[in-house]
Amino acid sequence: MDDSKLFIFVLCLFSRFFLSFSASDESNSFQSVPDLEKSMYMAIDGYPCVRLLNLSGEIGCSNPGRANIVAPVTRFKTANKLAEPSALLVSIDQFEDLFARLSNDADFSRHVVGVLVESGSQLQNGLKGFSPDKKFPQAKFAPYQSGNFEWNPIGSGLMWKAYNFPVFLLSNGSTLALQEIALRNEKRKKSYTVDVADFDLVMQTTKSGTRDSESCLREQTCLPLGGYSVWSALPPIIASSSKKAKPMILTVASMDAASFFRDKSVGADSPISGLISLLAVVDALSRVDGLGDLDKQLVFAVFTGEAWGYLGSRRFLLELDQHSDAVSGLDLALIETVLEIGSVGKGFAQDDKTVFAHSTREKATDGTLSALKDALGSLKTQSIKISRASKSNPGLPPSSLMSFLKKNPETTGVVLEDFDAAFTNKFYHSHLDDLSNINSSAIVAAASIVARSLYILASDKKEINNSVLNTININASLVEELLGCLLSCEPGLTCELVNRYIAPSASCPGHYVGVVLGEPSSQPYPSNVGDVSRFVWNFLATKTAIPSKNMSSACPNGCNGNGEMCVKAETDGKGVCVISTTRYVPAYSTRLKYESDTWEVLPHNSSDTMGAADPVWTESNWETIRLRVYTVQDTRFDQLVLLLGIAVAVLSYFIIVISKAFITKALKRD
Repeated sequence: MDDSKLFIFVLCLFSRFFLSFSASDESNSFQSVPDLEKSMYMAIDGYPCVRLLNLSGEIGCSNPGRANIVAPVTRFKTANKLAEPSALLVSIDQFEDLFARLSNDADFSRHVVGVLVESGSQLQNGLKGFSPDKKFPQAKFAPYQSGNFEWNPIGSGLMWKAYNFPVFLLSNGSTLALQEIALRNEKRKKSYTVDVADFDLVMQTTKSGTRDSESCLREQTCLPLGGYSVWSALPPIIASSSKKAKPMILTVASMDAASFFRDKSVGADSPISGLISLLAVVDALSRVDGLGDLDKQLVFAVFTGEAWGYLGSRRFLLELDQHSDAVSGLDLALIETVLEIGSVGKGFAQDDKTVFAHSTREKATDGTLSALKDALGSLKTQSIKISRASKSNPGLPPSSLMSFLKKNPETTGVVLEDFDAAFTNKFYHSHLDDLSNINSSAIVAAASIVARSLYILASDKKEINNSVLNTININASLVEELLGCLLSCEPGLTCELVNRYIAPSASCPGHYVGVVLGEPSSQPYPSNVGDVSRFVWNFLATKTAIPSKNMSSACPNGCNGNGEMCVKAETDGKGVCVISTTRYVPAYSTRLKYESDTWEVLPHNSSDTMGAADPVWTESNWETIRLRVYTVQDTRFDQLVLLLGIAVAVLSYFIIVISKAFITKALKRD
């Protein structure tokens, strides 16, 4: 064996001994590759801003290309200038300042490749307000020309812009972790390691280059926004009844909210307080005998997609025009009055505790306002007031009633709100419009007024039986239960009330409209309907039902009688047969058509008065959304290590050559 081979043999022997020692020491810690990954990467809980599209372009957030974004975490308040691409950690009170600087400082924005937004109740309590929606939300759909009016004075409009970098809202736990990491990075300025954020927010529309709704639907890289609205009649409308159809009083509310962050669309005041109020009203009226003997038919509708171009109410009206199965039993010509329950969760935030009635036409709605005041009078309370909204307002505030008024300017309707000329909700369409932003007493008060006023209106000015009116009372415990089920994660949708009706797919309720899955239908597969829509359908179907003769029949196959349907089938796999007029109505753009498993954008129809303003919202597909943090070495340190490695290799080579020459020389002497 020559000397060089001997040297290499000794070096390999030493290396093997060292590696085996290290491996045996670490094998106790890492049993598998996932264990090793967990030790290297910290998964971050958060809520992403995602890419949405319309006919003219994009809004929302996405990685700029096909690859992940990796950048060191830096606090915004300490980052006056950025020398390298960075992921900025920002508190919610600095959110608007950051995005204003990104718009005005090109050099600064060039180095911002991701944004991490802190969360926490202490931040929310100190805010004067935060609303990423516009000052006049959905002004293009208003039935009047006053686009400069500010219903939402605090609105910034940030959620309607496109950002070519990822933005995540952090959970409370992740906020604390990222604050520590950012602080650690600040202290490591002279260190050779840094903690980086790894953003995986690659959108399919970005990868494929489909930058608007029409092209992404054609290439199937997106799906239209939408879901399922629900309506129900109390008492049920029996289709084969020989009785003359009655005029209808339609009471409506919305169940979808919007936010900068897709999965953090809570909407406690706007609009879920109105939804909870409507459900409490139906519960109260369902216990009243003789509703079928009244002169008018009560109908309740809960729309979804209203935050995105009034998808639910517009599709509902189109289905009425087409006399589809989804609205069987309804007739648009018979709808005499529309009463909408809007944002009512902050009514007691004002000193005078006033509920404001925004109406379409003053004289035509005098009867509705009179019924509301009579209902309030029957409650015998001095602490609540009903007032007609200011005449200086240009018209209705943003509401579903706008769709009805656009369809027929002669529509008679009233919207009940907790504000007069400007939103009292300072967190409109933001993730901060949560349970802490409302109070249950205001919802109970609004529901009490609506329930009794509906009975008065359905009696059609006949002498009201005060003894019956006084029995119409809102179950305050039900309201409290609904607040916990629909507006918090604990108990959330796993609450006892919801579990009586459905088997939810998640515990945390989400009020983002979502996307339309599969073919739209009046009898959709339960898996294609969101948890909240399924709960509302089952709740209304149960509360408005009359007992079926087939109570012992197998459900749903045995529910074949006139007006029969199966409720609560998810809870035990059996369900109960009842007689109820409760239907799902698909909610999606009136300019879309589903055919042969694909979506097609239709040309504008002149009969669809709101179609010209319809953006046709879609949401990009994606494979994964992930955010994680890990430690990397500074590139300058890596370069130094490389140079040292090369130097050691060269030096080792010369040492071996010199050693070999020396040993050879020594052996020749011997």
